[in-house]
Amino acid sequence: MSRCALHHMVAEGSFKQEQLDEVLKISETYSYAPIKTALIFGFLVRKDYVDFLNKHRYGLIDVRNEEIDENYLHQCDIQHLNSFLYLPLRKDISGTLLVAAADPYDEKLEKSLVVLFKTNIKLVAAADLDITWMAHKNRGEFFVKEAVFSLMRKDPDSSGLVTFTDPQLIFIFSFLAIIFTLLILFFIPTFITINLLSSFFFLFAISFKLYLALKGSMSELHEAVTKDDTRRIEISTLPVYTILLPVYKEDKLIRKLIWNLRSLDYPKEKLDVKLLIEEDDDKTLNAVRVLDFPANFEVIVVPFHMPKTKPKACNYGLHFSRGELLTIYDAEDVPDSDQLKKVVMLFRKLPEEFVVVQGALNYFNKNENFLTRMFTLEYSYWFDYMLTGLETLDIPIPLGGTSNHFKLNRLIELGAWDPFNVTEDADLGVRVYDKGYKVGVVNSTTLEEANNEPFNWIRQRSRWIKGYMQTYLVHMRNPAKLVQKVGWGGFFGFNFFIGGTSFTFLLYPILLVFFIVYVIFNFAFVRKLFPDWVLYMSIFNFIAGNVLMVYVNMLAVFKRRYYELILFSIMNPVYWIMHSIAAYKGLWQLITKPFYWEKTNHGLSKMSSAGAQVAASETEPAAA
Repeated sequence: MSRCALHHMVAEGSFKQEQLDEVLKISETYSYAPIKTALIFGFLVRKDYVDFLNKHRYGLIDVRNEEIDENYLHQCDIQHLNSFLYLPLRKDISGTLLVAAADPYDEKLEKSLVVLFKTNIKLVAAADLDITWMAHKNRGEFFVKEAVFSLMRKDPDSSGLVTFTDPQLIFIFSFLAIIFTLLILFFIPTFITINLLSSFFFLFAISFKLYLALKGSMSELHEAVTKDDTRRIEISTLPVYTILLPVYKEDKLIRKLIWNLRSLDYPKEKLDVKLLIEEDDDKTLNAVRVLDFPANFEVIVVPFHMPKTKPKACNYGLHFSRGELLTIYDAEDVPDSDQLKKVVMLFRKLPEEFVVVQGALNYFNKNENFLTRMFTLEYSYWFDYMLTGLETLDIPIPLGGTSNHFKLNRLIELGAWDPFNVTEDADLGVRVYDKGYKVGVVNSTTLEEANNEPFNWIRQRSRWIKGYMQTYLVHMRNPAKLVQKVGWGGFFGFNFFIGGTSFTFLLYPILLVFFIVYVIFNFAFVRKLFPDWVLYMSIFNFIAGNVLMVYVNMLAVFKRRYYELILFSIMNPVYWIMHSIAAYKGLWQLITKPFYWEKTNHGLSKMSSAGAQVAASETEPAAA
């Protein structure tokens, strides 16, 4: 039997034989080196392993600064380098090929490399994370280009690489030219018409959201999964589940993230957890290096390539994913412990055309300040009511940025995420319907950290709204084709839910200014622009729209029993002004730098997520 470092650790009593047996079994299943399995499935702490190597006088070389003969490196496949944690360096003066390896005792690896390179091999010890970094940096070029350009090549109509197509630009500038001409020729009637149409659109868009919320409140999930369902599930029948964790400069949250994932009720040998770290993010990589407890995840280093976005990182991670199902969590997420099992059960209940299910998102720091309270109200009505309403009416569902669970083979078939869309999840949700599939909603919650700082909130929200604008432009390149694919109901819902959301935020401050100018200033020309009948209709639409949104926010508290937030619903008009600021910033960035990913800072909350797992289960939406 080929031996490895773990055999020596068993002989010394620092590693258990039953652990070794389990490691070897998992290694065979995943085609991983035993040391990789031990490190990424929580059997071994890196510090303990480094101490073992030092004890046996295996000093770790700094593989990043070693001279490398690329002739040998280019004979290696990135998948093999990643799975067996080695990196060919160069021949020494005796003609022996030096190979950096995370396990210098790995006899099986040494024999296979002798066959591959047809020369004598000497394994020298190096840190597994440094080998991973070098392997992906030097051999990941093909996969990172696939991550960026695959969708554009396979389905260019669905790619956001081109922000405005020529027909869209012709339409936009022609429309503006017509409006400008009419304002010159017939200023007052044109202005009155625009004012009335805008106010009616505002009211209608809000009314549509209220309708969705009411439908969602009256309709329970058609295939809800109970806790008894998850208890009865046979562990042996559970599929391998990939979890992608895209992070960037989240070194302060890594420890919390890993602890949160440890609470997931799923067999660790069937969890394929990928921590996606950018090539230039040494802070996060070093934070992983010094973790002092065993953790169940594998580091994947994403080679540098523009655009530097979350969807590009996730697309790269797909090439190393081994699960039948796949989900994404953000660095601060605290999912329900049984969420993965619920998703497995739900997929087994749903028809085959359901290829993704969305979990609900909410916040563990909901009562921290005004912003977190408003954010919680918004997420509560969005995930507890709106998504259910969209599912009931069979309207395309824009996915949230996390806790969406995919059938991996269908995700790849769809072209995965668009790296040029900064709200890639919403775009993918629409594309699911566009390709004839469906999105379901699972009755499980993931708690996050609500953004509690205004400027940080604006950065985050402007990116979201810019992404909604991108999504709308992409899928409205051919309206007739979209109607053919999703039907008139889906087309109508898409326009008022995706397009209408951004437009109402842009429209809101304009209507507000018109109203304030009329009330405060008694100018003759203002009276001409706002005859009494126009004023009454505009004020009614504006006030009614605000009242309806306040009502929708009030509705949001009931399923989760967040009754202490109900009075904050009245502040929704103020919250909408912040949305408008973010919307105009997003519009400007859409024109000037459409692919720029404005990073949101996490870990700002003074409230701890400790106990959030319990809170998530306690606040699971109640029956309507």
